[in-house]
Amino acid sequence: MNNYDWYSQLIKPLWSPPSWLFGPVWTFLYVLIAISFGKVFLMAWQKKIAFAVALPFILNLIFNFAFTPLQFGLKNNILAAIDIILVLGTLIWAMAAIYPRARWIAFMQIPYLLWVLFATVLQLNITYLNY
Repeated sequence: MNNYDWYSQLIKPLWSPPSWLFGPVWTFLYVLIAISFGKVFLMAWQKKIAFAVALPFILNLIFNFAFTPLQFGLKNNILAAIDIILVLGTLIWAMAAIYPRARWIAFMQIPYLLWVLFATVLQLNITYLNY
């Protein structure tokens, strides 16, 4: 059984979106992330912002990219739940850190924030239902 078959066998809440929706949503979000995070990293490299402002963006990417291996590679709902909470926390931190310096970057994160909030609630429900 492959990893996505494993996921399809998990108990999920009735309001869980269909699996085909995740690809288009993440494609859109990764375009926003590439543009906005890229600008943050460029600003940090050019010394226009302190490294401390870029740090939550770096951590967010690490936690974001760790989710799929944790969820589908290790098939570990608990680690995935912890990770998605870290994604949410670092995203809020990143938005707060950049807001005084580049508000448009903070505002550009709103769709990502809404999706991560939804994904966090979904993952916590899946973890609970399959524990």
